Amino acid sequence: MKKLLAAVAATALTLSVTFSAASAQTLPPPSVAAKSWLLLDASSNQIMASQEADTRVEPASLVKLMTAYLAFAAVRDKRLDLNQEINVSVNAWKVDPSSSKMFIEPNKPVSINNLLYGLISVSGNDAAVALSEAVSGTTDAFVVLMNREAQRQGLTGTHFSNPHGLPSPDTYTTARDLAILCRNLINDFPEFYKTYYSVKKFTYNNITQPNRNRLLWLDPTVDGMKTGHTESAGYSLITSAKRPVANGERRLISVVIGTVSDQVRTQESQKLLNWGFQNFDAVKLYSKGQAVDTPDVWKGSQGKIKIGFTRDVYVTVPKGSADKIKPRVERNDPLIAPISENAKVGTLKVMIDDKVVTELPLVALESVGPAGIFGRAWDSLRLLFK
Repeated sequence: MKKLLAAVAATALTLSVTFSAASAQTLPPPSVAAKSWLLLDASSNQIMASQEADTRVEPASLVKLMTAYLAFAAVRDKRLDLNQEINVSVNAWKVDPSSSKMFIEPNKPVSINNLLYGLISVSGNDAAVALSEAVSGTTDAFVVLMNREAQRQGLTGTHFSNPHGLPSPDTYTTARDLAILCRNLINDFPEFYKTYYSVKKFTYNNITQPNRNRLLWLDPTVDGMKTGHTESAGYSLITSAKRPVANGERRLISVVIGTVSDQVRTQESQKLLNWGFQNFDAVKLYSKGQAVDTPDVWKGSQGKIKIGFTRDVYVTVPKGSADKIKPRVERNDPLIAPISENAKVGTLKVMIDDKVVTELPLVALESVGPAGIFGRAWDSLRLLFK
């Protein structure tokens, strides 16, 4: 149990540290008509610009991003099957009739696959309840799972009280937390994301409804993600777009919370995406597993260790400034064995014009065991005079 808790804590810390890297912004950000907003470069995990990113907001149907994440995890772990049909409970059927629904019925079994389409493309609150019961047995048990997962992902400003986002004082989040959740959903479940989030309309029970994300029609590079609206929350939209660049493709995620209309959330999201793609580049610095440095190891079975990253590393910079990038390695010296693989051993600071653009944790790319008794004694002596 202790090992499990340590692993969970390490995961949350990694997510938090990686995401909270310094903003890439050096240009004046656009004016955005929203309560809070944020633009994230998903390739580098850098925030390009934001406003009130840590202010508590009502998420409305953006809650369904976590509902979908947990449903995807249940399918991945074979606790649910996409073709599995479940009976619809009265609780799911009777969810607020004035709210968004996919129109499931108690006497008509529905597949997990259709529930996911209903949850994501038409924002069905009834689908959210049905999926929560399929995953956890009861909605209350599912809410516990939602908050546990939020904690694991490092969503420190978030709390859930239901799987659909209908108003509750105990349901709240932040633009920063929503961006983290969206990035993780795309990275952890790329095939599910591709299947469900770009669907423009969905038909169930002889009723066809459109996806409320207008940018799916207006911008061919947009392939998700989720709308949200209640009277108290206003109109919100999280948008993800992937556009071609010289070295492949680049994804940006915009989070726009609390606008005054559907039209405004659409135009402000488009504005943010265009500003990010037009004014910034994502530059690849290192490949996964590439040795950034090979420093000395003390009291170890070998004298050197390779350090670097467990993923490809990109940095987001203003266009035209790539040649000004200067990486600076800061190690936790002295590095004393034993050192386990993936242990943090330092920090890489990426500089432009003597300013830190972002900071990234450096890890050991290999493990180094302890030296013998004489080797450790000799290095202990040497360290006294270092």
